[in-house]
Amino acid sequence: MAVEIESPLTIALSKGRIFKDTLPLLKHAGIEPLDDPETSRKLILDTTHPSVKFVLIRATDVPTYVQWGAADIGVAGKDVLMEHGGEGLYEPLDLKIAKCRMMVAGHADADIGARRLRIATKYVNTARAFFAARGQQVEVIKLYGSMELAPLVGLSEVIVDLVESGNTLKANGLVPLEHMHDISSRLVVNKASWKMKHATVHALVDALRDAVGRH
Repeated sequence: MAVEIESPLTIALSKGRIFKDTLPLLKHAGIEPLDDPETSRKLILDTTHPSVKFVLIRATDVPTYVQWGAADIGVAGKDVLMEHGGEGLYEPLDLKIAKCRMMVAGHADADIGARRLRIATKYVNTARAFFAARGQQVEVIKLYGSMELAPLVGLSEVIVDLVESGNTLKANGLVPLEHMHDISSRLVVNKASWKMKHATVHALVDALRDAVGRH
């Protein structure tokens, strides 16, 4: 189902699982990279369609590039979009890839209803919003990795993190305590591109929606 591209399009993607899982969907729309991102050092990749380019950036930067118009379209995890806030973006399609869950986790006896709960996470805004919605005061400590270590050394009572298999939690003596959000990757579109490149963007969204239905 090759898409008719009437306007130049820049698509922001992050390397790794999201890129790998998005490629078959884009291929269905007739768009494939000419270089292998795993071996190429290029940050902007040409594609089989002369008017479409991929920009390769950090997953957490995808919403920012799309919001400010440096990319027309992007693919980002719902976790990244919630933390970003989604300003300046449309989110027309759940691509149903890179699925996992955002959970509160910690020792089995952790009291997540405690009056003053200390949480370690890289999802600071999302964690605050989740607990504020139920009227609970929390202290949030921002970390960039190795979340599981925080409860082990007493930095926090619990963590907020993405959980796929739960094996890393189990290996460190922690358990999932509460489900917060189901996470998958979403297609996001710059609001100006949605209007100015309406026919092209809508044709691509329709092609990707068809691809998601087939996978």
